[in-house]
Amino acid sequence: MSKKLEFTELDQYLFGQGTHYDIYKKLGAHPTTVDGKRGVYFAVWAPNAQSVSVIGDFNDWDHTANLMQKTGPIGVFETFIPKVKAGDLYKFHIVGMHGEELDKSDPYGNWAEVRPGTASRVANISKYKWNDSDWMKARKTFEESSSPMSIYEVHPGSWRKHPATEDDPAGFYNYREFAHELAKYVKDMGYTHVELMGIAEHPFDGSWGYQVTGYYAPTARYGSPEDFKYMVDYLHKNKIGVILDWVPAHFPKDAQGLANFDGTALYEHADPRQGEHPDWGTKIFNYGRNEVKNFLIANALFWVEECHVDGLRVDAVASMLYLDYGKQDGQWVANKYGDNKNLEAIELFRHLNSMIKKRNPGVVMIAEESTAWPMVTGSPEDGGLGFSLKWNMGWMNDFLEYMKQDPYFRKYNHNKMTFAMMYAYSEHYILVISHDEVVHLKCSMVNKMPGYPDDKFKNLKTAYTFMFCHPGKKLLFMGQEFAQLREWSEERELDWYLLEEDPHKDMQKFVKGLLHLYKKYPALYAVDNTPEGFEWINADDGDRSIFSFVRKSPTKRNNILVVCNFTPVERPDYRVGVPKKKQYKLIMNEEGMLEKPVVYKAEKKESDNRDYSVAYPLAPYGVGVFVY
Repeated sequence: MSKKLEFTELDQYLFGQGTHYDIYKKLGAHPTTVDGKRGVYFAVWAPNAQSVSVIGDFNDWDHTANLMQKTGPIGVFETFIPKVKAGDLYKFHIVGMHGEELDKSDPYGNWAEVRPGTASRVANISKYKWNDSDWMKARKTFEESSSPMSIYEVHPGSWRKHPATEDDPAGFYNYREFAHELAKYVKDMGYTHVELMGIAEHPFDGSWGYQVTGYYAPTARYGSPEDFKYMVDYLHKNKIGVILDWVPAHFPKDAQGLANFDGTALYEHADPRQGEHPDWGTKIFNYGRNEVKNFLIANALFWVEECHVDGLRVDAVASMLYLDYGKQDGQWVANKYGDNKNLEAIELFRHLNSMIKKRNPGVVMIAEESTAWPMVTGSPEDGGLGFSLKWNMGWMNDFLEYMKQDPYFRKYNHNKMTFAMMYAYSEHYILVISHDEVVHLKCSMVNKMPGYPDDKFKNLKTAYTFMFCHPGKKLLFMGQEFAQLREWSEERELDWYLLEEDPHKDMQKFVKGLLHLYKKYPALYAVDNTPEGFEWINADDGDRSIFSFVRKSPTKRNNILVVCNFTPVERPDYRVGVPKKKQYKLIMNEEGMLEKPVVYKAEKKESDNRDYSVAYPLAPYGVGVFVY
């Protein structure tokens, strides 16, 4: 055996401690040369197995042909098989603790057979030559708290599709062509980042990638691991950051996957009250087991360090933090203090986030956390979880509830739009309108809006203006930028043909204007997390459903004044209070960005409890964005 790839005593020690951060370079399948012979080194952790062998198309799936040797007490089996090469299919044939025979795909495999196939595929992931050194150097200095982040959430399999053919019924874009199309679009629109759904290998398209069987493998639906790296590389060359959805909360029970891996509950808890999600029909990782913790932390590092990904949005964090999440009495086990906090998951998050940030400054860790759990973005040293940002689900729910109201009733729900500022500085937030809000009969964004079609579009423009000027980073799911009419489905591409119609083309142009405005003015992003960056002009104009506020620049120059009218009532005599006796340049209204700013001079007339004000005729569903 080559000394280089042998699973050494040090490997065993670190893995047993849960601190072997490069474990994916040892476990799995790795092309190498031993004693002058080219082949592949295989290693798998299966401590309770009676025996393990490698089966594949290279040995006619014969489980007697290539038996693996158990090395050391931790339970890793390893072998070297000459002549096996990248692209070959394989699985591990495991005789489990109780004699059961299991054929498992590789937990650390980097490439998989395209579904419905379930085998792993040998990959040489060290071959790719990166061209994004400038980006990676700049990333080290990236500060999410003071930088613009406008994220385009994308499902690669349904953003665009090729016409279905007999040979290619799914019509998926390859990662490489997807990279070129996406980069061009995102760059033109003005987004700073893309967030990709469903990248880790998963058996069922309808899970959208949230039920993962191949944690270390970019899904083969769209190409090879090398194609995936090319996509990240190309987006970086176009100055676009890449965030991936990452799912450590649960895994499916598919026979080839992690469940009951060596005939025992290896990756999951044995007790179903700890190891299963009744609502989802999935298994829960045993976060208290060091080797499992290592699997997950090293997996996050794999995407960040091996694949140059700039951030991970961690799915379903609440389901990990609460032992009783989605469970009835009797379906869960309390912790040692008798309460419902998952102490092992808390420790995992602190360890994970500390390690990511220490090894990869500038990488963002984002929590999809839907409860009032304190200090999600607080530092672990102070008792926090250590995330960089948290999805603001409270803001999103209130915002959408308000926008769905008939304008007449909005005055009774005025506080839904102001309440988020009561807790705005308790965490570092992203304002999100994600895929979850436009599926399962919830309607697309434009169809959530009240009124006739024309009213719907006007409502949505006002809503987006409020969102983009409100404190917090931004995330918008694909299709909502041009007012997709239908709910999203992973089975078809977006309705791009709508852009041949003026209202949709106009909406896309309007959102593009907002994105470029957001990036251009630091007042809209540089002081999101402290009270110095925001001030209400009038938060209490409920009778007219008008909101006015100021976003302040850290340099005190080019501050932004925002006015939003959420009713179809024209206000020709509207007057807004202003902080100073200055000129206020209108740069955007409900029609979009103005080619030439219109200057308004502050007058010494009291309004909104301020000495100075500006008279601005406010259109039905009108907005005004001023620079001063």
